[in-house]
Amino acid sequence: MPLPTYITHQDNLLTIDSDKEPWIKDFPVPGADICPLFFDPQNGIWVVRAKVGPGIVLSNHFHTGTVHLFTMSGNWNYSQYPHQPQTAGCYLYEPGGSIHQFTTPASNTEATDMFMVIYGANINFDADGNFVNIGDSGFIEMMLNKVASERGISPLKYIRSLGAAYSVR
Repeated sequence: MPLPTYITHQDNLLTIDSDKEPWIKDFPVPGADICPLFFDPQNGIWVVRAKVGPGIVLSNHFHTGTVHLFTMSGNWNYSQYPHQPQTAGCYLYEPGGSIHQFTTPASNTEATDMFMVIYGANINFDADGNFVNIGDSGFIEMMLNKVASERGISPLKYIRSLGAAYSVR
């Protein structure tokens, strides 16, 4: 069988070096930093690298889709599963429909560094269980760009899906 003809021509690889790109500090809360890598709002996929400092507690959230999360350094857990800490080298698969609250122990001596691929939305709730917002690929992309602009950070570089378009104009 001959090598197939490529469908998507690339002059260069689509790659992001998160160690060289600007991070959005203190997003969505103080002590949590995000580097956007990929957004596909049409399919509800978002990929980010996050570094979260010690003693951070995020709001409870419900996942409409799955999450693949790899912990590169540090230590964290879900408050609902304190007996299952995630440490450097841990891979976590979260099924759609799961509810949990992310925490980092105050005793951590370094930021927890994670890479995650998220499908669908996070439906976020406050401490009393009241609805706060829906964080999906489009919302997170919009908010990161808004915060970057407000802080004078040059336009963020990340990979974005091309989206739907007619084959003929």
